Amino acid sequence: MAKTKKKIELEQQISELTQDLQRQRADFENYRKRVEIEKDQAKQAGKIQAVYKLLPVIDTIDRAVANVPAELQGNSWAEGVVKLSKNLEKMTGELKLEKIAIVSGETLFDPELHEAVQMSEDATGDQEVVDSEMQTGWKLEGAVIRPSMVRVTRK
Repeated sequence: MAKTKKKIELEQQISELTQDLQRQRADFENYRKRVEIEKDQAKQAGKIQAVYKLLPVIDTIDRAVANVPAELQGNSWAEGVVKLSKNLEKMTGELKLEKIAIVSGETLFDPELHEAVQMSEDATGDQEVVDSEMQTGWKLEGAVIRPSMVRVTRK
């Protein structure tokens, strides 16, 4: 009789230890998953921060390419700036960084993508559309990191 009581106690102890081990394994697996998620979030935050600091440089180069004076057409320096712009465009594509596309007068104003800094008060119509873009907006992997600064009108 003492042997069966001892056996029952040992089986209970084994059961309790098994449950403790299963809980420890589950806790560790949850911890591992949480650390992996936090690591990915930290990488993404670092990428966003680095890209965000580069945006003014990209904007400046884009403005330089868009406003090359007529007397510098064909100049090797000006062509170098254009090539630099194309290299940046290729790199932004590799980083999954894309401009927010705008077609003046046709793109509907979307507060998720656009920041209205001016509104044409004399325009009439029932739809708000982007009249012009003052600063390019950007998305990183589909998420807006900088909305486009736009002038809005009605159509």
